Amino acid sequence: MMKELLNIRAVVFDFDGTLAHLNIDFMEMRRDILDLAATFGISEEGMERLFVLEMITEIRDRIGRTNSRQAGAFSVRALGLVSDRELAGAVNSRLFPGVKEMFVELKRRGIKTGILTRNCIEAVTVIFPDVRSYCDAVVTRDDTSRVKPDPEHIHIVLRRLNEEARLAAMVGDHPMDILVGKGVGAFAIGVLTGYSNIEDLKGAGAEMILERVAEITNYLG
Repeated sequence: MMKELLNIRAVVFDFDGTLAHLNIDFMEMRRDILDLAATFGISEEGMERLFVLEMITEIRDRIGRTNSRQAGAFSVRALGLVSDRELAGAVNSRLFPGVKEMFVELKRRGIKTGILTRNCIEAVTVIFPDVRSYCDAVVTRDDTSRVKPDPEHIHIVLRRLNEEARLAAMVGDHPMDILVGKGVGAFAIGVLTGYSNIEDLKGAGAEMILERVAEITNYLG
């Protein structure tokens, strides 16, 4: 495992729970969307297992079966509600200790870095205003309609880094991050600073678990 890590030339990081502690009330965010859906005549049926962005897509598609204009209006309003929650949470959030120093050290070693997040760029830059000075590629949901776990999201990052997945690592705090990394052939690393425990991350296929993201510098050449 150590030999494989030493050959990594790029690292792609999740943001929320991996690089930053983000205070978002996801239950309230879901409630915002479901309440909005109700005003368009859409029930909560079938929404239980969907993430918020996927829930918005499902509701939009249901509305669009009878009224495409209303579907577009719903999508705009729903994403606005999500951004409002993200920005409100970002104001009281922070980067984890050592994150900036980690980026500096990885750059010194010639390792490319990217950020892959379902968050909006405004919330990211509230927490990390100079993120583009530290990180080579930042790809938020504003850059694609096909967010993780869709592999297109990480492929966009890798294309911007001009790097192959087999020579990259994907680092995140959620099984989704592990699955998207492994799905494209990247080395999958879990961190314990977010929403998941060791069992969840290993169950998704994490090949390494870190207590904190900055520890990655101990394993890369």
